[in-house]
Amino acid sequence: MALAEAASLDIRNGFAQYNARFRAVTQRAKLRFETRDFASARMDAVERIDLYDICVRVTTQRLETLLRERVRNHALWQQIRRSFAELIAPLLDQELNKTFYNTLTRRFFRTHGVDAGIEFVALDIEPTDRITHPVARHSYAVWGHLPRICQRILGDYSFAVPYAHMGLCALRIAEALTQRLADWGTDAGGANPVRAIELLETVFYRERRAYLVGRIFGVDRTAPLVIALVNEDAGLRVDAVLSDRAHVAQVFGYTRSYFQADLATVGDAIVFLRTLLPYKPIDELYTVLGRAKQGKTERYRHFFRHLGANREERFVHADGERGMVMAVFSLPSYALVFKLIRDKFAFPKESVRAEVMQKYTMVFRHDRAGRLVDAQEFRWLRFPRAQFAPALLEELLTSCSETAQLDGDDLVIAHCYVERRMRPLNLYLREADADAALRAVVDYGQAIRDLAASNIFPGDLLLKNFGVTGHSRVIFYDYDELCLVSECRFRELPDDDGNGSEAFYVGPLDVFPEQFPRFLGMDESQRQALLEAHADIFTVRWWQDLQQAFAAGQLVDVPPYSEQVRLKAQTFDFIAGQ
Repeated sequence: MALAEAASLDIRNGFAQYNARFRAVTQRAKLRFETRDFASARMDAVERIDLYDICVRVTTQRLETLLRERVRNHALWQQIRRSFAELIAPLLDQELNKTFYNTLTRRFFRTHGVDAGIEFVALDIEPTDRITHPVARHSYAVWGHLPRICQRILGDYSFAVPYAHMGLCALRIAEALTQRLADWGTDAGGANPVRAIELLETVFYRERRAYLVGRIFGVDRTAPLVIALVNEDAGLRVDAVLSDRAHVAQVFGYTRSYFQADLATVGDAIVFLRTLLPYKPIDELYTVLGRAKQGKTERYRHFFRHLGANREERFVHADGERGMVMAVFSLPSYALVFKLIRDKFAFPKESVRAEVMQKYTMVFRHDRAGRLVDAQEFRWLRFPRAQFAPALLEELLTSCSETAQLDGDDLVIAHCYVERRMRPLNLYLREADADAALRAVVDYGQAIRDLAASNIFPGDLLLKNFGVTGHSRVIFYDYDELCLVSECRFRELPDDDGNGSEAFYVGPLDVFPEQFPRFLGMDESQRQALLEAHADIFTVRWWQDLQQAFAAGQLVDVPPYSEQVRLKAQTFDFIAGQ
């Protein structure tokens, strides 16, 4: 028993060390924002992603030294589990500790599925429901002049950089809220629909922006409130005010890089964020805060609870064209897809499994610019064999035999990627009304533009490789040919040599932008809408100019929200210049 207690203490200390290092990296975000050192901020984001595996590896080595020949003794690990549960019981973030513990057991035992004897498995509960601890926040009663309250809010968050004009920023926040919440009713003076404001004490940082995150209260309703700050030559400025759940959901979406938010504890912040975004899955909230492993735990928990409650439903091929690299399936009632790398790729694909996995790793560590879906990597998932449609099961066992194998009444999948399900763009354009289809086509062009700004070239621009989200945004999700813009060679098509021959050498990274619109399968109205909005992305010059900007160290800004929520910068520029 003493050995089990020593091991459980070592595991708790291992997570505590990881958490301390996680927070140390996160705390740099404020300085990065103040000094506009966005290149270092990107390196910090990658460093923080890598920390989990580093700390797991260190803890694994310590346990091997401590437990020696009993390191894979199942009975001992049952004792360790009980001791560890008692040790972490007082902690608010005990779920994060449990996930760290489970990672260790799975690496020691190479568990296929789950082992309830030594792992923490709770498919039937919502762990955050027991958290009543209030997250640290600023609260403001609004009974008087709203601009004055907004100025007080800005003043409560200290930065080493001054505002270019704090008073004007406060006025613009108040104006935006008054206009957007006009249907909330007004106070006795007939002007103010807001009664109170709550904002988390923690500032959220990502890429070039800092965010104040909270909620606003009216007489009988609430709404989220996110204030986005930018740091410019003249000083700090409020760039956007978001009070619509759809807009806030995009900022906290699964197509964005993770926030740097220095939270002393995470569970209480998740509880608060769920009041802002009640329809967003809890796994995505954990993930967007940088707690990707906990996000995977919550996604597993919720999906397998749903699967167990719907035992008559069958997994089927995901909608869309069958991929040459991936086999993709889903459960129709649940908004996830499972993607397995095929054993062999059909011509003309030349990639190998390791290269495809490398592409997904690159996306995981890259700025996704709101246009790349976050793919979570899972290993050794166990599913009931009976819940697979026969045609799907046959395909998985034949074309994905390296990763999908039968084990009794179960199908065990050794490796897959799990993503949010979207409607393939090629199908969406056939199904949507004409106006919605045109909007999607224009946003498809914007998606290419946004990806390029983050130094990503999708490689294969066919519509089947893009999806449409529930918020009607076009997202790229097929990564096997993805590469960096800076690595490509953008070329003009050569002129015909006069003999009718158009043969010429094409290298593996050669790209011919003027060819893009020819193979997209759009009707003429859609093609024209795309060209009217984004004709420049089909020219070599546009891509080469972008490459030159990257070579010069310039970063292209891709705001994570629409123009309609931004505050017009020219007014600030005019005041700051006086």
